Amino acid sequence: MKAFTLSALALSLLLAGCKPAPQNDGNQANTITPSTAAQHSHSSTLQSEAWWQNAVFYQIWPRSFYDTNGDGHGDFNGMTAKLPYLQELGVNALWLTPMFEAPSYHGYDFTEFYQVESDYGSMPEFEAFIQAADAKGMKVILDLVINHISSEHDWFKRSAAGEAPYKDYFIWRDDMPAAGSGWGHAWSNNDNPEAVWHYNDTRKAYYYAAFGASQPDVNLRHPDVIAEMKKMAKFWLDKGVAGFRLDAVRFAMEGGPDAQADTAETIAYWQDFNQFVKSVNPQAYLVGEAWVDIPVAARYFGDGTGLDQGFDFEVGYKILGLLKPDASGEAQFGTMQSNAQKTADASVLQQNVQQRADSVAPLSFFAPFLTNHDQERIAYQLKQDDAKAKLAAAMLFSSPGTPYIYYGEEIGLTQDRSGHDVFKRAPMLWDNTQQAGFTQSANSWVEQLALFGDGFPNWYPDFLAKQLSAANRSVSAQQAQPNSVWQLYKQLIALKKHRPELGTDGSYQVNQLANGIVQITRELNGSKSVFVLNLADSAQDISTINHDGLSANWAFDVNGQQLAAHGLLILNSQH
Repeated sequence: MKAFTLSALALSLLLAGCKPAPQNDGNQANTITPSTAAQHSHSSTLQSEAWWQNAVFYQIWPRSFYDTNGDGHGDFNGMTAKLPYLQELGVNALWLTPMFEAPSYHGYDFTEFYQVESDYGSMPEFEAFIQAADAKGMKVILDLVINHISSEHDWFKRSAAGEAPYKDYFIWRDDMPAAGSGWGHAWSNNDNPEAVWHYNDTRKAYYYAAFGASQPDVNLRHPDVIAEMKKMAKFWLDKGVAGFRLDAVRFAMEGGPDAQADTAETIAYWQDFNQFVKSVNPQAYLVGEAWVDIPVAARYFGDGTGLDQGFDFEVGYKILGLLKPDASGEAQFGTMQSNAQKTADASVLQQNVQQRADSVAPLSFFAPFLTNHDQERIAYQLKQDDAKAKLAAAMLFSSPGTPYIYYGEEIGLTQDRSGHDVFKRAPMLWDNTQQAGFTQSANSWVEQLALFGDGFPNWYPDFLAKQLSAANRSVSAQQAQPNSVWQLYKQLIALKKHRPELGTDGSYQVNQLANGIVQITRELNGSKSVFVLNLADSAQDISTINHDGLSANWAFDVNGQQLAAHGLLILNSQH
């Protein structure tokens, strides 16, 4: 580690200690403070007491996490076995992508409401995982898909056959809407009705399926369907899960070709669903996937009676835009304008937080993240530049809100290519042994090509060989390096959990110097954290950074008064 010799700065890589430093009286004109952020004071106060406000979530794709039975598929026992790893990393909440029985590899088209995915193990093994996670202080939420189910589900087969009461469990019509009538994907300019209306030969009619013919939308106006979805939620809450990530919340209730998303009926549906969930467990948590700009996503707060949180899809685009102006801006399954805004001006981070604060939801409603299972991995977009990956992590964790980490982001896990979603969801790299320690099988699930249709390439062996030959891409390799991406994530998680100013109530200020240095300052009641990031391609002077009363928490990239190209310095007050 290079020495950091700024005058009056006590270099330390330990967490900041006892007394808070005196509050800085500098210019705070662009600072977001608790008073400007907490417009909904009553709701904000209630939410600040909830466990999810102090959570750091880790998103697991179960099929790719860890395989214990040698079939090439990750499983419940694998997640249980890796709980010590997650505990060491520091996360205290887990989101499992779909783990109900389903015909697809991804599980977003489940055929059973009350059975676990057999590829992942048995119900007792799932229950043992929940209990083991709870024993380690980790909450577990499940991916719950209410908007649609599989065309292989018994409900749909009976509905297609015209059986009562299933006949109207889905949305049927006798004729295909006319071309140009407005029907199409709600998240794109596609107005082709064939994109969402699909013919069923049994019923001789068309059914609505926004996400493809194999995933018909259920009729959430039907009382039986509404009741069954509540029954399903209670079943899993009774198993000990802490809540749900709600898939595709924008599309629950279509109001016609010009109102396929974000309708008043949809928001009212989630308010009713939340009321039921809270009647089962007042501490249960609902976070919604509303892939849309902040003002629209904020509506799902429902004046305090809707969802507990919603994802901030904008912040990841802003961060990537700063680090790589040509980063991918696709809003898959989403309707966004902000994703196309590319700039080298770090004020976009301030604007992002201000927009959250100015919305109809409190700042505490928003959960920031970098990427998820539907997006190109951030390390792929940054060409596995670990220095930039660290800057992205620092920008995420310095932002207010409940952060989410997509499995592998903490080691800079990349992907082989863009295109099929499987590239974004490949197995975790645990060590440098065969199959990177993910499975004892000679082939992992991504090499079982029958899962992906005829002609799918066997891309994984070459990709894996490249990752293992790099020697520093696995968990074990990065745990052995003091300045790895993994070590930074561990440090940032600890800071987020233990520094009060990094919570929702801490002020937030972003300053960018002419030389490309960005300073992000969080402060609350005299407790202060400063993140210094060099966005430039060369070392830059940081002598003007005010470090009075602060000590270095992360300073590997500092030499004298120079911060290395794409370097990071984190400073904290003592308290």
